[in-house]
Amino acid sequence: MPRYQIIVNPTSGRGAGLASIPAIRQNLDALGVDFTITQTERPWHAAELTQQAVRDGYDVVVGVGGDGTANEVINGLVLAQKAGLGTAAMGVLAVGRGNDFAYSMYIPQGIEAGCQALVHGQRKPIDIGFVRGGDYPDGRYFGNGVGIGFDAVVGFVAVKMTRLTGFASYIAAVIKTIFLYFDAPTVKIESERETLTLPALMVSIMNGRRLGGGFMLAPNGDNADGLMDLTIARQVSRGRVFTLIPHFLKGDQATQKEILITQAQRLEVTAVKGSLPVHADGETICEHGEKISIELLPKQIELICQPPQESA
Repeated sequence: MPRYQIIVNPTSGRGAGLASIPAIRQNLDALGVDFTITQTERPWHAAELTQQAVRDGYDVVVGVGGDGTANEVINGLVLAQKAGLGTAAMGVLAVGRGNDFAYSMYIPQGIEAGCQALVHGQRKPIDIGFVRGGDYPDGRYFGNGVGIGFDAVVGFVAVKMTRLTGFASYIAAVIKTIFLYFDAPTVKIESERETLTLPALMVSIMNGRRLGGGFMLAPNGDNADGLMDLTIARQVSRGRVFTLIPHFLKGDQATQKEILITQAQRLEVTAVKGSLPVHADGETICEHGEKISIELLPKQIELICQPPQESA
């Protein structure tokens, strides 16, 4: 029987992580799962607990929280693998604010459905990204995506909001950011396919499909195709930003002339003028970076998820 290490971020979802523990116990007990529950106590603790779980021979490591918790579990799994400690599959119970990684990877919402998926879902090898630069000169792994520019600042603003949660906090942060962050940096984007230099309000590099709790930045993204999906928004007026938002919510932004869509397996983004605010899976990489390098590592971890048609 496989052994599951359940890693709970008690502060995720403004306490939803801690509140979910009784329901997790009840559901996993009913499913006959052999599991242990551990709570995180500080930033990066989930990554450390994941590495220890792999060392201790757990078959599955489950992150209970939001995108930040999932990101730390991803880092722990890849680092354990690189250190020769062994491997484990990854599971997610989504109780965070945005849950974009879970959505992008076809992991169901809700504790009951999530626990069912942990036991009866499919195991799928997925690609993992690696970003280097800013506050992480040695790099950090990511599962869903990297945002440079406007969407990174939106994330920074949303985290500071105390009265709103979930998608509402991101919408409010978008509106606030339109007035806070407008002078786009001129960036040089170099990939194995092309080199672009332009004033870019936003450069989104996706392995998954969604960011910000509802913005479909890569609606056709495939987490196992070996390529990242890039959405580049040129500098536009503040008013035009407002009219572009519905297109990002629907995922049809490629129809707009200011939006450039491309793909890459690796790239470098350099600030020719200005600086780069950057996040990876919602975690701050830097607020004023100069150069960021990103690459996609094919089929790095095994993820427990549902087939797309079941999770829609």
